[in-house]
Amino acid sequence: MIRLGVNIDHVATIRNARGGTHPDPLRAALSAIEAGADGITLHLREDRRHIRDDDVTRICAALTAPINLEMAATDDMVAVALRHAPHAACIVPERRAEVTTEGGLDAAGQAALLGPKIAALNEAGIRVSLFIDPDPAQIRAAASLGAPVIELHTGAYAEGRPGELQRLQDGAVLGRSLGLEIHAGHGLTYENVAAIAAIREVAELNIGHFLIGQAILDGLPGVVTHMRALIRAAR
Repeated sequence: MIRLGVNIDHVATIRNARGGTHPDPLRAALSAIEAGADGITLHLREDRRHIRDDDVTRICAALTAPINLEMAATDDMVAVALRHAPHAACIVPERRAEVTTEGGLDAAGQAALLGPKIAALNEAGIRVSLFIDPDPAQIRAAASLGAPVIELHTGAYAEGRPGELQRLQDGAVLGRSLGLEIHAGHGLTYENVAAIAAIREVAELNIGHFLIGQAILDGLPGVVTHMRALIRAAR
């Protein structure tokens, strides 16, 4: 079965708008798991704009479900991952001025930077994924770097760019042929998730902004349950 990881970053965004402790990302994580999410994703950005170090500590301590820590390829973030030992670490590009992640990681052009960090995480037993565009050169670079997983960036598909679904399908096939586990995410909604979930090579979808936004209207348990049903129906 295809898995659903729920990204709870924007629960922390709402909390941080006024400070304090409400709403609590840990409570959101527990609610999402209870509603059927297979894992929790959280992105500890270098500027700590949403998820904070204490959130990582509390969530890693409280959850038995898999935790996917999204992180930049920095020594500081590798140290955080090694300290908390989440199930997975997804290395993403990060730019301070961006509102959200704008594209895939340049695995082909940053091999010297990424190689030692991937090796350190692998050695610690943390499943490493690289968040990349569905470009053959990037997919091959990820495989050569020793990352067992790639997460294909679905942002351009979500924006309606022509030909992007085919690129994602081809990228997933190529990645599997190279022995990689295939994940996908970014910009997925009720309306566009089915075509991605139907790609047989995709083992996991990570969805955050839409689910948290829709949860304000419909409640998080119901939103997660409905998304899970759409994904399963697509298979």
